[in-house]
Amino acid sequence: MLPFLKVEQVNKSFARGAATTEVLRNINLTISRGEYVSIIGHSGCGKSTLLNLIAGLAKITTGGIILDNREVNEPGPDRAVVFQNHSLLPWLTTYQNVKLAVDKVFSQSKSRSERHTWTMHNLELVQMVHAKDKLPAEISGGMKQRVGIARALAMEPKVLLLDEPFGALDALTRAHLQDSVMQIHARLGNTVIMITHDVDEAVLLSDRIVMMTNGPSATIGEVLDVPLPRPRKRLELSSDPTYLRSREAVMRFLYERHRAPSLQAA
Repeated sequence: MLPFLKVEQVNKSFARGAATTEVLRNINLTISRGEYVSIIGHSGCGKSTLLNLIAGLAKITTGGIILDNREVNEPGPDRAVVFQNHSLLPWLTTYQNVKLAVDKVFSQSKSRSERHTWTMHNLELVQMVHAKDKLPAEISGGMKQRVGIARALAMEPKVLLLDEPFGALDALTRAHLQDSVMQIHARLGNTVIMITHDVDEAVLLSDRIVMMTNGPSATIGEVLDVPLPRPRKRLELSSDPTYLRSREAVMRFLYERHRAPSLQAA
């Protein structure tokens, strides 16, 4: 059986004048349909660059990415990205921000009434129906991220790409959103790729964790399976031996085998 998403021999370099910097080298990764995969590593290891290549927002230097038997070489509605910055249009309401994506993707396949129903359904998924008429300036940071997730899900993407979606939030809001994403993933069975700096977040949410070596010329150093049954409850996991072993393995990779460049210089 062919993998749902395949990243094969991907290299990425950036040129500035006569200078060329290799950011990613020899990236090979396969992801199955419905998997939740986190990519973790120190700053500058090319995590977001890899996500942008999968999203089609940046061009591959060499190699290729195949999603559901089709080459990825440009952006498309089959891949939806949620960034750390919510990127909502400030003059549109919560409802209108989600509806904009729905109209863009489904204008030819759904009636006006169906598009309204689908918009409300996705707001309900992230528990934001109550704020459907509010502008982004009138809701909290966590609520804005919920709307961003609803907008991405409303496109019915084959892959949901999350670029540190909880990084700018306080700890309590981040925990609530992590729980929401776990519930949505369980309900929809969608394929998710998430960039994170947070070891606990990666272990809590993921089926596998992709650990990147330091840049430049970063590559995949190790891929860790997280064999924790779902649904997962964070309080119960705090003393779970499998959770603790997984967490230790990621910490050892990041802070012993591949220390941050700033620490290496110390």
